[in-house]
Amino acid sequence: MVRKSTTSAPKARAASLQEHIQLLADGKRRFENVFQSVSRMILEDPKKIKKTTINGKTTYDFLIFREGKKHIIGMHDEINSFVSFVKDAAEGGSSAEMAFVLIGEPGNGKTFFVDFLSRKYREFIAQPGNHRYTFRFNNLDKSDRYGKIKSMESQTYEDPMVLAMNLFENKEDSKAFMLKAGLKDKDIERVFKAFRPLGACSYYILEQLKELYNGDIEKILENIDIFPMPVSESRGTLTGKYAAKDKITSSAVDLLGDESISRLLHLADPDNPYRFDLRRGALARVAGGGIHFADEIFKNKRDLVQVYLGVIQNRTIEIEGFKWPLDTLIIATSNNAEFSRFLEEKEQAPIIDRCRLTYMSHNTNLHAQKELTSYSLGGAEKTTFTGKTLHIDPNLNMALSTTFILSRMPSNEKLTPVEMMKLAAGEVAGEKSIRTLAEVVNDLNTDPDITRRFGQKGLGHRNLGRAIQILLEQSETQEGECMYAGDIFRTIEKVILDYVHEPNDRTKYFNDLKIARKLYRENIMTAIFNAYMNEPNAIEKDVMNYVNMIIGLDAKNLGPNKVWTYKDPQSKKLISIRIDESYINSVEDRLGLKSEEQKLSFRNTITKIYGQKMITDPNYNFMDNNDLVKAVTDVRLKSDIAGAGSLVGALSNRNNDDNQRLYNRMLTTMNEKLGYCKTCAEKTIEYFCSQDDTN
Repeated sequence: MVRKSTTSAPKARAASLQEHIQLLADGKRRFENVFQSVSRMILEDPKKIKKTTINGKTTYDFLIFREGKKHIIGMHDEINSFVSFVKDAAEGGSSAEMAFVLIGEPGNGKTFFVDFLSRKYREFIAQPGNHRYTFRFNNLDKSDRYGKIKSMESQTYEDPMVLAMNLFENKEDSKAFMLKAGLKDKDIERVFKAFRPLGACSYYILEQLKELYNGDIEKILENIDIFPMPVSESRGTLTGKYAAKDKITSSAVDLLGDESISRLLHLADPDNPYRFDLRRGALARVAGGGIHFADEIFKNKRDLVQVYLGVIQNRTIEIEGFKWPLDTLIIATSNNAEFSRFLEEKEQAPIIDRCRLTYMSHNTNLHAQKELTSYSLGGAEKTTFTGKTLHIDPNLNMALSTTFILSRMPSNEKLTPVEMMKLAAGEVAGEKSIRTLAEVVNDLNTDPDITRRFGQKGLGHRNLGRAIQILLEQSETQEGECMYAGDIFRTIEKVILDYVHEPNDRTKYFNDLKIARKLYRENIMTAIFNAYMNEPNAIEKDVMNYVNMIIGLDAKNLGPNKVWTYKDPQSKKLISIRIDESYINSVEDRLGLKSEEQKLSFRNTITKIYGQKMITDPNYNFMDNNDLVKAVTDVRLKSDIAGAGSLVGALSNRNNDDNQRLYNRMLTTMNEKLGYCKTCAEKTIEYFCSQDDTN
């Protein structure tokens, strides 16, 4: 709030209040509230803010949430809401008197978001120049009022500048003290804009010290040390969590603290507020510019929710009339079912008015889901029960991600689930545009029923983890030493049967699973052809050949031999290609384009997409266009090996040497070039030869 730090922080030693103020004046320390700190952490570096487009809508992406090995994926709308909330609070808006509440289905990342934010905040505060400081009263045993209690830390980790502002009864005297200590007038005014009183026990002890030393501020300050606030996840200081408990074991004491018997034995004054041990509660430990995480807040019994209402609204801990101001960012989570039950109790409306509600959807971006699936698959090398290395089928991530994303795509007349999935991932979906998806999302998000909004329903991250667990425990996985992608559909079926209890949801998810199986089959067709051609990118090259041929058809420099020379956007080299119109027509026939008008329309669409994509992504290869990829695959299978049926026959019937050699060569290619092991290569070929999922 005062100045941007330019030098390293001093060593973490006890200092006097005057020294602290001088360091603040020099820009080596800061005085800011939690909202200003969190806002600065996110927004301080403009390079870590960028624009992006999500579901056809322009939004911002804050790159601090994308840092680290296991960072946040997706959640663009929710993160934008949070950043806006914190920024408004930092600027003195109404958000400063509210809690930020994430509501959504279990397993969609609410808790992960808060835990990640808390970890980032702890790392940020630990950096030089960002440390938070508090104070302690020393030599209390010199007085006959504290028994053997020698020192007392501020129970709510109050900032030393709060002490400085309350050092004298008259604010002008406090300002004069700061000026003498080295702070400039404009900085003093800025400090006093954030004025708040001392907590009950700090104020009480300060007054007793004034009485003991006859108001001699110099002597009083000799008994007060300034020291860095501890940053500890395990102790719950700076960032802390309170998880909802059952009605019997939960208590307001867990949040606010309670009277301490051991302190009462030492304190001579029965009305001394220090008799209350606030740090027994979760709130006091984060009251000095920290983050309090209320997990499943609406699962708490009603009197505890009322405690939260008082804390959120007044930003104070209040016990028996004593008050301790808080400087705390309160973030809460709740699942949809608990929140709906809470809303049914009309008398609970006041706390809802004090919350900034954000409905967190499941991730709906296929590319982002692949990263999330990687999280679930784990970074460590997997082994079987007997300690042998467990291979992961290269198609497993895609099979899992596709199935789970499809389960989150709502039914809609304008778009099929596959089209919706492709557009949400920024891919091509035939002639359907991103505008159509934006319209669908806008329409769905106006529904009063939260669960019917875009991405709100679907199989969550925990269900994905369960599917992987079931796959791992299967004997086929253990004996084959491979997590074969074809088996994952059976495990997802089991997850749907065991964990999805709503009949309509279960029916939808089974239909989505059928679509995912069909897409998996198309991927396998491509992989088999690549293996047959002994080339990892054979289909990709053929797809791009088709694209370049239809662009070259209208080229002015096309000679009579139909050879077109163009500049490759990736390599920047000149490449010549012979335009084969029979190949173009064969691909378009496979796409179901019969008339010349249909073919011209499709070619124009592909040419337009090519022109748009090459500007932003020169490596774009049209492999997200499943229909085109499937058509090219079918044409190549027919032209090269007289159809897929012949390849199926050759691979199925290996009685003659030629067929066996073909089979062995394809296994070798899949193993050495395509990332398969012997088990998943054999099973993938076997699946290709079967009629499974052909319709």
